Amino acid sequence: MTESINSLVDSLLAGLTAMSGWEATGVLLAFVYLVLAIRQNIWCWAAAAVSEVIFLFVMFEARLYMESALRIFYLGMAAYGWYSWRHGKQGKDLAVQVWAVRKHLITLVAITVLVAVSGYLLSAYTDAALPYWDSFTTWAAMITTWMVTRKILENWYYWFVIDAVSAWLYFERGLTLTAALYLVYLVMIVFGFMKWRDSYRETRTDLATS
Repeated sequence: MTESINSLVDSLLAGLTAMSGWEATGVLLAFVYLVLAIRQNIWCWAAAAVSEVIFLFVMFEARLYMESALRIFYLGMAAYGWYSWRHGKQGKDLAVQVWAVRKHLITLVAITVLVAVSGYLLSAYTDAALPYWDSFTTWAAMITTWMVTRKILENWYYWFVIDAVSAWLYFERGLTLTAALYLVYLVMIVFGFMKWRDSYRETRTDLATS
């Protein structure tokens, strides 16, 4: 156990030494994004936009092509998220919502199919590293990001799985600080879920008493 911890610390220190200033900046802005998102602060989308421009190039250099392409999608979602949170419903700020089980089942099937197709294509026609895992984090994150723009409460469940896989994926590709960020995310996600859940309950209470 002690050897494993020492190995992890050594990897983190090596990553800190080897990382570029761009990766460090992207990590910092990504952390700011999540803090603001938990607080439902609309400026989270501005932090996300700048962070994703940086990570687009970082992921491409690491040969995580699906992850790199994901950053382009995130840029579009940052713009849409800003608009959606500002004008979500009848000109009012968007409230936290929940999905029916049927929507989650459809979502999971869609992710599975997309991962299978893109993972095969990447493994057959490119030099992509870890094509199926790369595909999973990409497609699942795309769909879950859209859930965040609509303030779907269960997005936090999805992110916990995605970020756990992403942390391992980034460690594998030598992006140690980015991987460490995603481990921190796993803790923050718990608090994010609780804060959004409380917001949802408050909204339901307000509707019931109005």
